[in-house]
Parts: sequence; structure tokens; C-alpha cells
Amino acid sequence: MVRQLSLLVVLFSRCICSRRDLLLENLALRQQLGVLERRHPKPRFATSDKLFWVILRRLWPRWKRVLILVQPETVIRWHRAGFKLYWTWLSRHRASAGRKCVSRELRDLIFRMVTDNSTWGAPRIHGELKMLGFDISERTVLRWMRKAPRDPKPAERWMTFLSNHREAIAAMDFITVPTLTFGVLYCFFVIAHDRRRILHFNVTRHPTSAWVVQQLREAFPYDSAPKYLIFDRGANFNREVVDTARSFGIQLKRTSFRSPWQNGVAERWVGACRRDLLDHVIVVNERHLKRLMSGYIRYYHEDRTHLALDKGTPAGREAKQGSGVECKIIAMPRLGGLHHRYDFAA
Repeated sequence: MVRQLSLLVVLFSRCICSRRDLLLENLALRQQLGVLERRHPKPRFATSDKLFWVILRRLWPRWKRVLILVQPETVIRWHRAGFKLYWTWLSRHRASAGRKCVSRELRDLIFRMVTDNSTWGAPRIHGELKMLGFDISERTVLRWMRKAPRDPKPAERWMTFLSNHREAIAAMDFITVPTLTFGVLYCFFVIAHDRRRILHFNVTRHPTSAWVVQQLREAFPYDSAPKYLIFDRGANFNREVVDTARSFGIQLKRTSFRSPWQNGVAERWVGACRRDLLDHVIVVNERHLKRLMSGYIRYYHEDRTHLALDKGTPAGREAKQGSGVECKIIAMPRLGGLHHRYDFAA
């Protein structure tokens, strides 16, 4: 502040001086500043110095002609920074604007209407809310309808169906397996729901519908077909496959779009197969994959315990009645040592 006052005093004193004296004094000052600029780095400007140059820029059109220690772009940047600080200070107490927030009670009411009335759309729900005296737009109702929790009843009905008919249900699907030469093999399988048994499997590079039809004939010989067969919407399961399955007396249950949980037994077997085997080997060709899958299915049926089967196996492995930990227990390797089966020594 003292520096600014001194500058004002000097400015007043120079106003009464002659023009010749002012020109000579400016020349002398510029020569000295030129010497200082060559010998010393540019000094740092204080906030008051920046404010002085910003004000001078607005009052004097030829302010650029006297700049030595600072560039015109720097002064402009200081002015913009001051502009930003000024409007930040003005807007420090901003009033709330925009649409009103939807209260939690109103959101819960919208979710409740969506759950109770599955056929109602946004106009119908908006009309009902309007009759109740709520001031809300139809667009807002639609936005919150999209965020409504999913109704668990369809999933419960599907799980009830699977539980009540598991003895008569089978499922089919594919597993894709990359090979050593960056190709892709397709492993087709059919799994029964009752004991999670693999009824049939095979491997191919070209899973055409005609090939799938032949696999179904091999999977269900001599009237052994289940009552229901679950499968997804893959392009391999076309009209020809559907007609063949129906000729066996099978009622087909195709899953919905993007709903792998509806074929959960098959999907869980795919996950178990990948975690137990396929994530630990590099498949060379079809023969190699078929040998690996044969060994895994034997291990899966006879040795691997399942939570869904109360820690039993699909083949009905019997629990041993041992005499305690003092008995010698041996480990029998499975799948080349990836897994083991434990039993008492003979």
C-alpha cells in the first residue's frame, strides 16, 4: 500500500515538470533497467504490482510501449486471473437453481407402483401421481422408473420350476476353447439337472446345426430323452435342431436374451470346467481336447464333490467309515496332477 501511495506522489510531482525533463528521466530509467535485465534474472511481481499494471492497462492505451520486466501476455493473464477471482467472490453464495429434487418417499412410491402394476407405463403412473397431488413431470417419472429395482418374482418362478422338475430337465450348451495355433474349438455338452451328470459331449471346429442334431441323437438313444431341454438363443440351435428335439418328445425351454442365469446348471458346469482344467492347459487340437474332457468328466462324476449335491458326487461316491486320522491316507492324482482324490490305503 505504501508503494502505491509513493507512486501516486511521484506521478503528481511529474505532472508539474516540463516535458523535456520527463523525456530525459524516462531515457535514463530505461537505460538502467536494460543493464539490470542483462545482469540479473527477472524479479517476481507482488500482488500490488500486478494490480498496478492491470489498472494501467485499462487507463493508458499505449501501456505496451513501456513494458520491460514483463510481457503484455503476462499482464493479460493477470487480468484474466483477477476476473476469475472477482466472479468467484460474487458467486460464493449461490442460490439453488434447477429442478426440485425428488424426495425419497416419492421415489419409493414410484418403485412401488412399478412393482404392483407391471403393465403400467410412465403416462399411467404420472397420471396416478397427479391425482394424488404430486407436482412431478412425466419425464422425471420415466427416469425413475428405469431405476426401479427388478421384480424378483420372475426369477423365483423360474427357480421353482427348475426345482420341481429337476429329474426331468436337461440342458445343452457350448464351451469355446482357444488352441495353440490361435484357432477355436467348440465343446458341446448335455447335462442333467438331477445329479449334474454329463449325458454327452463332443468336440468340433464347425458347430453346424446338422452336427448338433447328430449329437442329440447320440445323447438320447432308446427313448432316454428328458421331458424338458433348456438351451440358449445361439445360432447353432436353429429350427432344424428344434424339430429334432421335439421329435424325441422333448419340451424345449429357450432362455431369454442376456439371461444366462436361466441356464444356471450348464453355466456353472462351464465355469467349473474352466477353473478346474481349461485355465491350466493349452489345447493343441481336437484329439487333445477330447482326451482332456474325457478325463475331466470322469473326475467330475466320480471324484469331485458338489455343494448342490450336499457334498456328494454325480456318480454317488460313498463316504468311507475310517477309524480316524491314524489311518494311512493316500493321494491319487487326477488330470495329470491338477487334482487329487484321497482314500485310505488298502
